Amino acid sequence: MTPSPPGAPDPSPVPPPGPPRDPAPDLSRAPSPGPSSSPAPRRREPRSAVGPSRETTSRGAHTRLGSAGGSGALRHSLATALLVDLDRLTDRAVDDIHAHSGTYASGDPVTRDDLWTICRDNLLRALEDFGGLAPTGGDFEGAARETGRRRAEQGVPLDTVLQAYRRGGRVLWQGMAEHLRTTRAGREADSRDLELDVAGAVWETIDRYSVAMADAYRLAQLELQNRQDTRRTALFEALLDGRADDPAVAAAAATALGVPAQDRYVVVVTTQDPAAPPHPAPALEAQGLWSFWRPRSGRYAGLVRLPRRDLPAGRMPPPGEGPDPALLRLLDALRERTGATAGISPEFERLSQAGRALRLAEQTLRTLPAGSGEAALFDERLNEILLSGRPDIAERIVTVHLGPVLVTGGERAALLTTLRVWLDHGCSASRAAELLYCHRNTVLNRIGRVAELTGRSSESGEARLGWALALRALPYAGLSDPPGTSPVAGDPPGPGGAERDPYGT
Repeated sequence: MTPSPPGAPDPSPVPPPGPPRDPAPDLSRAPSPGPSSSPAPRRREPRSAVGPSRETTSRGAHTRLGSAGGSGALRHSLATALLVDLDRLTDRAVDDIHAHSGTYASGDPVTRDDLWTICRDNLLRALEDFGGLAPTGGDFEGAARETGRRRAEQGVPLDTVLQAYRRGGRVLWQGMAEHLRTTRAGREADSRDLELDVAGAVWETIDRYSVAMADAYRLAQLELQNRQDTRRTALFEALLDGRADDPAVAAAAATALGVPAQDRYVVVVTTQDPAAPPHPAPALEAQGLWSFWRPRSGRYAGLVRLPRRDLPAGRMPPPGEGPDPALLRLLDALRERTGATAGISPEFERLSQAGRALRLAEQTLRTLPAGSGEAALFDERLNEILLSGRPDIAERIVTVHLGPVLVTGGERAALLTTLRVWLDHGCSASRAAELLYCHRNTVLNRIGRVAELTGRSSESGEARLGWALALRALPYAGLSDPPGTSPVAGDPPGPGGAERDPYGT
């Protein structure tokens, strides 16, 4: 939007002379900006003549403001007069913009030379358009569109550029007002209506140029965003492919993603479950966790940045402390807010380690039942990761530690289920009996039967370890799970919210 045209002053038809009360603008198109320390730009020679008026421009549908109408001759005269002193008018516009915009005054990213050249171009086109003069530089609004494109590439906020246009329009009107004041004696006594028409036409011109600039700005911004997204994705893929060992790649990826090259990170891999969101970014963002995700081989891979632990400088977290609050928030967001099945890598500090972390996250995911909605840390699934990677060893562990139990026929399901619950609850017969809805002696009898079949003592730590490994190896050993049981990992809690046997009893 541009401000309303200033009202006609009383009793004189033009505002009083003197500098504007308000600050001044950037009417722009742009060649390459020069360095801020470069000498003042070389002024172009003043125009000694102006081409004849035309009714149409290269834009076809656009009607020139200086065409027909009672104010056409006055507009032509004003435009011609101001074009003769275009360099001085440009100086005023640049000074006014600098006085009212810290962005432009700083000279970064828009140098004074860049601003001056662009302002001159815009003022030239605007005056030619306003006065109905033949264009000397092609499309009347070309300078405005070039300004929008260039300022978008330089990262100057659109509001700042629009403010500069308004300031430039004000300087342009002030120049016209000064000229009207000095030449009033040669005009009809009652010229108020014509001068009001001129004021409206000035702001109509500035408004139209502002719209053209803003449209070009937004289009350029979209194109820049698309290029940035493509570059960001390519560098993220380079991280996951392990190509970030090159420091230049790691630095470029950190810049593109907007994160430090060294911080607290994990890689998360999730299945593209039909019932789950496409990726967990919104859920993680709600938990205060930055993440970046891309589809990859039928899954989603994400880099998640964790907040720093709240520890005194130089101190490490105590060993065995377990997941910190940030990891717990991550697990909660993945489990409760996304429904996606997810594997999470160990923590790492350098982005160059993302490729290795991806492989560990994928290994974690492979140990979780498909569609379970479970999320697990790599360190929580070490046994399953080892066993799933070597099915031959998994089969041997099962055969050595539970082979005789597997061939018992009708007893097998009850024995294996009872053994699992008993082991997972501290080898407590009472606790296992509660969960299995049977008598404590029934649990003891079944554990005794397992010990008898395998030839091992239920009091032996080595025997208990072997049984636990064999139970976890069952899904990876190529042996069907016994009836009445389910895979080791990922079973949902029991009905009614009560704790339930994680193995399906």
